[in-house]
Amino acid sequence: MGLLIAGVLLWSVAHLFKRIAPGPRAAMGNAGKAVIAVVLLVSIWMMTKGYQAADGAVFWGRHPATVGINNLLMLLSVYMFAASGMQTALARKMRHPMLGAVKVWALAHLLVNGDVPSFILFGGLLAWAVIEMIVINKAQPDWVRPDPAPKSKEIAAAVGSVVVYGLIVAVHYWLGYPAFG
Repeated sequence: MGLLIAGVLLWSVAHLFKRIAPGPRAAMGNAGKAVIAVVLLVSIWMMTKGYQAADGAVFWGRHPATVGINNLLMLLSVYMFAASGMQTALARKMRHPMLGAVKVWALAHLLVNGDVPSFILFGGLLAWAVIEMIVINKAQPDWVRPDPAPKSKEIAAAVGSVVVYGLIVAVHYWLGYPAFG
């Protein structure tokens, strides 16, 4: 369980580093991007291995209704992530669609995984996303909405989201986590 907790903390600190220590981060220059990327990859490895090895109390399990809700929330999460990168209409309405996607992703997974390791992983990343939004909004209170994107980007985001969602489902089955029950 320690590896899982350390991974979630490392992920959070690495992402917040630019905001909580702007001087040291700026002093790293462009090389800092590579360092942070490596730290994030290590944190993902730690979270993955830690989650696989973790054991804890189970408070609720999967139910057909919650699995269906989870899958709809996951599709929404993937679309929110795509909307962020493609500057779709959603990205013009939400200041942080990517962090919003993480929050939806985490809530969806907590809905179907009611065990302590899931609380640490998904709850920890949910807490990080909330904190990240607060810190960003405090540091940069003014937000400039992106320019409208062409309709082709809206369609591409929707189609791409379905394709990526299908790939995510396939990976879940390959890893032994049946996404549809």
